[in-house]
Amino acid sequence: MRFVVGIILLFLAAQTASAAQPNVILILADDLALGDLSFLNGGKTRTPNLDRLFRESVTFTRAYSASPVCAPARAALFTGRYPHRTGCVTLNMEKYPEISRIKLGETTIADLFKAGGYATGLVGKWHSGEGKAYHPTRRGFDEFQGFIGADKVKTYFDYLLEMDGAEERFDSGYLTDDLTDRAIDFVTRHKEHPFFLHLAHYAPHRPLSAPEELVQSYMKAGLDEKIAKVYAMVEVLDLGIGKLLRSLDELGLKENTLVFFASDNGPDPIPGHRFNLNMRGMKYEVHEGGIHVPMAFHWPGTLSPGIRNQVIQFIDILPTLAEFCDVPVPSGLAIDGISFAGVVRDNDGAPERDLYWQWNRKEPLYEHNAALRDGPWKLVRPFITRNIPKPDTEEPPVLYDLSNDPGETIDVASKFPRQFREMRDRLEAWAEEVEKDRLDD
Repeated sequence: MRFVVGIILLFLAAQTASAAQPNVILILADDLALGDLSFLNGGKTRTPNLDRLFRESVTFTRAYSASPVCAPARAALFTGRYPHRTGCVTLNMEKYPEISRIKLGETTIADLFKAGGYATGLVGKWHSGEGKAYHPTRRGFDEFQGFIGADKVKTYFDYLLEMDGAEERFDSGYLTDDLTDRAIDFVTRHKEHPFFLHLAHYAPHRPLSAPEELVQSYMKAGLDEKIAKVYAMVEVLDLGIGKLLRSLDELGLKENTLVFFASDNGPDPIPGHRFNLNMRGMKYEVHEGGIHVPMAFHWPGTLSPGIRNQVIQFIDILPTLAEFCDVPVPSGLAIDGISFAGVVRDNDGAPERDLYWQWNRKEPLYEHNAALRDGPWKLVRPFITRNIPKPDTEEPPVLYDLSNDPGETIDVASKFPRQFREMRDRLEAWAEEVEKDRLDD
């Protein structure tokens, strides 16, 4: 089947993109929480550009990553498939290279847009496979300026970037500003032809480092140094988003560019707790705080700003962007997501479906940190540790009714035993299915 898909892609590659097709900039922040946005946190941060982006976009109140950690989340975003099917299930590419990369048989969103006639580029973090065969330029991207994994960033003031296959050290600027400028350069160079740019920012992911004057301004507001650094990093990120959006306007590309913005997962607990709309859990956990993320579709002149309450997940982004851009998705390409183009454009209803999550360090243990959402119902298997968990746990799954308990505080399994049993069985069946796919070469 993958061979057939490859033949179809080769055929598509001979075609050129229509002049009417929009450009796409897919922006992903790293560990950015909903509660980091000023319009949602009562002014704890300064994010005027992101606030404006969300005001002028179609935004989702129930947007989810596909994983509470970055590499699997990106695998789902790139393929439209649950991360387990792609083979990318954990984080550390040095310790676990074979299970922290997208399998070579998978088709990426960059493959599809490139085959559809787009110039494709990645600026920033890859984290979807180390090694020559797994390099971004082998996975659909024409250009790559960034870093493969976190080991390349000593601090945001001292980091390595790969450009044209060669690494260069930078120690006189700031990483977030650098990535913003490279994104603007890509857009400027490709302004005459449809382009697909993935701007994969690292902020506000560790190592915590930001301009000292910004850090001090947040500390003077009463925050401890670590959270002050996080918020300062978010502020620099915001300034860069504003600079990029102004560049689109100056280049005459504003109304022909669809900008998608999201974060890969919830906030990192290691720097400490910070405000996140009182959601339970943080990064690493399948509770709402670990997977519920900001998400916006911005396309002036085409999309009318508004709020959507449908449940959308990262697996849905590939088919949605492809439909907006008339980029063919081969019929033989098996994806888990569905297109939300109608929802984004006209608020058409999306079909009800189950959505799944699971993560633990190293190989998947599906009794640990797994979840199924079915409408307002959410079944959660316990989160024990962000380190490698023991194979077995005696803690039972928990059932929440998010419509009455968005904070995931009340187990209603005994009150709704049939709902509990049916969801438990479906979660187990999904685990068996995706694990089979994960092990299938």
